[in-house]
Amino acid sequence: MRLPRLTALLAAALALTACGSSDAGTPAASSGTGFPRTVEHAMGTTEIKAKPKRVVALDASFVDATMILDTPVVGYTDYRSINGKLPDYLGDDRTKFGSEAQAVGTLAEPNLEKIAELQPDLIITAKVRHEKLYDQLSAIAPTVMSETTGPTWKDNIRLEAKALGEEDRAEKEISAYEQAARTVGDAINAKAHNPTISVVRFVDGPTRLYQNASFSGIVLKDAGLKRPKSQDVNGFALEISPERIKDADADAIFVTEYADEKGLSAKTAAQFKTNPLWKPLAPKVHEVPDLTWMTAVGLQGARVILTDLAKTFAVPAPVITD
Repeated sequence: MRLPRLTALLAAALALTACGSSDAGTPAASSGTGFPRTVEHAMGTTEIKAKPKRVVALDASFVDATMILDTPVVGYTDYRSINGKLPDYLGDDRTKFGSEAQAVGTLAEPNLEKIAELQPDLIITAKVRHEKLYDQLSAIAPTVMSETTGPTWKDNIRLEAKALGEEDRAEKEISAYEQAARTVGDAINAKAHNPTISVVRFVDGPTRLYQNASFSGIVLKDAGLKRPKSQDVNGFALEISPERIKDADADAIFVTEYADEKGLSAKTAAQFKTNPLWKPLAPKVHEVPDLTWMTAVGLQGARVILTDLAKTFAVPAPVITD
């Protein structure tokens, strides 16, 4: 990183902030309902003077959260679900709220200079991702961090909503999704007589069965769908060897495959699928996208899971209104 240039960019950003008032002496922060405001988060408190309109989201789940809250994303980091472009499951929001979005490095190594060049008015990420960069990010723009990601995705949406002044929208979006989940789940349970649902993921390591505290597990719980004993616990995932394939059994088995660069996940999947223990499970298997079932930890991904469930059981697709 060219430190002199970054220093100049930070100085310019601070100058813009200092000049953020009208000639009449009225603070620019007065624009937007409820601003200025102070947001409590994992790293302490952050003052946000005016409603943010340019957000840099350094974790993929916050890209989704920003857009669901009708706010433009101008910067993101490349990671599994985002690699040079915004993912398709975001639909029209990619152009409506992501037309200016640019990659600002990788999730592991965000480029501070690129972030500063975008002149964001909010940076959002997770402490578990970027705790060490908090002071540097805060020098660029007000920065808010959740404690972690994954199972806390609904609370993370609510946290960002506080920073954006969109608390009501967050609750409407979450409630609309939860109602749709119950509707789809009720239809499946009525038609298929309360089936058990298993979620299996082939990765570049031990095969995983996803439990109630995983993203897909939360969606299934919201839908009121039963889980097999191996997955009906308040954990994230159970790693199984080929000898424990039977632990994956259920009335319906949803399978994803992580697309690692070396093809190790595909190799593991092939070994499982040729194992005699897999044969009685095979007729119940439904292949689904790893991107939405595992990586898209947000409302948009949850909606896709509901749609996949509805299609599998031939019940009406979810209708989500807010």
